[in-house]
Amino acid sequence: MKNLVKSFLRTVTVVLLMAASFSRAEVQESANDARPGLLRALDGNWVMSGDVKGKPVTYTMVAAPALQGTFTEMRMKDVQVPANYEATVFIGYDGASQTILVHWMDSHGPKYSIPHGTGHIAGNIMQFIFPYKTGEFRNTMTYTPETSTWQFK
Repeated sequence: MKNLVKSFLRTVTVVLLMAASFSRAEVQESANDARPGLLRALDGNWVMSGDVKGKPVTYTMVAAPALQGTFTEMRMKDVQVPANYEATVFIGYDGASQTILVHWMDSHGPKYSIPHGTGHIAGNIMQFIFPYKTGEFRNTMTYTPETSTWQFK
């Protein structure tokens, strides 16, 4: 079990570029959309390409406001048929504490969705950490507004 968790964590700590192809979706913004601009920049239909454990991967990803604009919901899915990986991620921002809260649920199962992640926004960078018992798992998402692209590590 412990080796399975370590293997999983090593698998998802590699660089994943979220840039190759971007097509802005028509996203209906709610008047209650409390998300900061950086979270809104995720909205749309994306193709994520990069590698995991040295093997090329490609995912589709759709991001949009959820729960009356209090979260950004990301739905990721491997383009292989059948898909090897699928995830639904909710990213929220608490303005009072200036903290990002992340709930990551994926096809690895419920035990990997606990605990939630926390982090911060600094300029065009969102970074959040999941404090697993086996060690911290960190995600860093960097937005480049000039090209409307993201890098996800």
